[in-house]
Amino acid sequence: MTTPTRRDLANAIRALSMDAVQLANSGHPGAPMGMADIAEVLWRDYLSHNPADPQWMNRDRFVLSNGHASMLLYSLLHLTGYPLTIDDLRAFRQLGSHTAGHPEREPHLGIETTTGPLGQGIANAVGMALAEKLLAAQFNRPGHEVVEHRTWVFVGDGCLMEGISHEACSLAGTLKLGKLVVFFDDNGISIDGDVRGWCADDAPARFESYGWHVIRAVDGHDPEAIRAAIDKAVQQGERPTLICCKTVIGWGAATKAGSKSTHGEALGAEEVAATRVKLGWTSPPFEIPAPIRSAWDQRSRGGALQQAWSQRFAAYQQAFPELAQELLRRLSGELPADFDAIAQRALDAALAATGPQATRQSSQLVLNAIGPPLGELVGGSADLTGSNNTFRKDSKAVTPADAAGNYINYGVREFAMTAVMNGLALHGGFRPYAGTFLVFSDYARNAVRMAALMHLGVILVYTHDSIGLGEDGPTRQPIEHVSSLRLIPGMSVWRPCDTLETAVAWVAAVARRNGPTVLALTRQALPQQPRTAEQGRNIARGGYTLLDCSGTPEAIVIATGSEVAMAATAVNALNAQGRRVRLVSMPGTDTFDRQDAGYRESVLPAVVTRRVAIEAGATALWWKYVGSSGRVLGIDSFGASGKAADLFRHFGLTAEKLQQAVLELF
Repeated sequence: MTTPTRRDLANAIRALSMDAVQLANSGHPGAPMGMADIAEVLWRDYLSHNPADPQWMNRDRFVLSNGHASMLLYSLLHLTGYPLTIDDLRAFRQLGSHTAGHPEREPHLGIETTTGPLGQGIANAVGMALAEKLLAAQFNRPGHEVVEHRTWVFVGDGCLMEGISHEACSLAGTLKLGKLVVFFDDNGISIDGDVRGWCADDAPARFESYGWHVIRAVDGHDPEAIRAAIDKAVQQGERPTLICCKTVIGWGAATKAGSKSTHGEALGAEEVAATRVKLGWTSPPFEIPAPIRSAWDQRSRGGALQQAWSQRFAAYQQAFPELAQELLRRLSGELPADFDAIAQRALDAALAATGPQATRQSSQLVLNAIGPPLGELVGGSADLTGSNNTFRKDSKAVTPADAAGNYINYGVREFAMTAVMNGLALHGGFRPYAGTFLVFSDYARNAVRMAALMHLGVILVYTHDSIGLGEDGPTRQPIEHVSSLRLIPGMSVWRPCDTLETAVAWVAAVARRNGPTVLALTRQALPQQPRTAEQGRNIARGGYTLLDCSGTPEAIVIATGSEVAMAATAVNALNAQGRRVRLVSMPGTDTFDRQDAGYRESVLPAVVTRRVAIEAGATALWWKYVGSSGRVLGIDSFGASGKAADLFRHFGLTAEKLQQAVLELF
């Protein structure tokens, strides 16, 4: 073969994509074939990356938001030299393979984020671009720009139809994320066919209204037009850029190009064979001619890019050794060496609390102790800062003109807020936390789920956790929310009863690196519970004996959050009557479930079958702790509008009702 042309190189993507989808008889060949020319220009000429070191800290980030086009990304990773083999491509969509139907985060292979649900990838990318801007403001110094990279995104019609794209891209424009470049695969086709029947948006005008730099009507199959558009994008200093690329879905397919049939199904053996002829691609399936493979390999170029940056970073280390050490620590995800002392200051502050306090206020008290020494702890709220108490004493808002802050006003964008937090965590250097009302976790749910799926250490501060918020009524009163969050695999949920439990929950959340944490906090004030030092230590185990009796208990009461205080009143009254009742506070059910069997037995001895659980929410989860002969006091209907005290009486969540429930077991 003579020196391959750009079209030859792009056709390698088309061949691998249609062959892998055909072998699996499952997948989406249309978008990879349609975006191949754009990908070839970007990945070979502009993307700053090193396949030999996929996690190089100053690499550009690439996000395939239209994740159904996963074979596009897999082909690019394989061709450019990442450790993704041809056998991995042959195993496309098979059990246990690295090449899933939608990309799943594997940064050591070059896959930056998981993109299954449409729209979340672009929102993650906004978080990545924001992370770069924040880190640059915090660590770069004149003549030492060691944090300097771009975030590139491929999106399709579906991503832009999803509402999260509006939330995230509006925020990106407001914050002037100038190093964010998005390629819109404007092929006019979705699963049901021609999108004009259900989406007649003027997408360029929409993005211009966000404050984006928009490049319209680029021929997505003309490499020179693509290069010219990218050149304009990288010259743009302050505004993110949308490059609108007119493409043909399934470009190159013999008879199906431009049709919806290429979107989500294999081309078919006859069409694949005919497409090979049309493209002039003579190689057998999964074979890449040596000249094309050599032209695609980016390891030498990437190594040179990384080496040049490493020399700059070495000069930075010499000039600013403490800053360099802190940057490396934060990007590694390691906590500071003195984290135990930081955590103890938070616990001491909690122990000093005396009078009743809402746990949302307890949370702010803890943040004021734990936040200032942790530069990675970047906060925020979905327009509820004063209610969520997420603004701490050292908080400084990030603004379009000043990125040196540590607090993000997300606006009323719960879904995008969570996905942007995921992007901040994915980028590295940050442990994001942000707040909204617990009931609005429904708006954010899919991004919450993706945080758990990707094992991201984001912290979700959800306040107004029950009917205790009072008069706002059932639309604001969470019922099923805590239980449903507990059901998400890999999610850790804490519902503390006072300031010390809140402090322990925060310390656990910050220390946790392999998954997200929910803090469900009250609007109403709760009394501080007296404890021994051992009880205080056992909070970190998720569940512990808060009140005990002499000898083996006759009955056990389990409570969380605001219900612990009323449970304590009931248990003390029962014990004063000569009963032997134990009160277990269980702020973190998943944490308790991970304890060894001996500890769990010491708290909930199997011999004690008289058990009552109480929580102001859905009851279903609690039966596994009380057994079929136990009782659960909770709420399995929607709430009501009224004063908090009246609501708790109305729903039977009182110390008197709890006493009655225990006595009925005897």
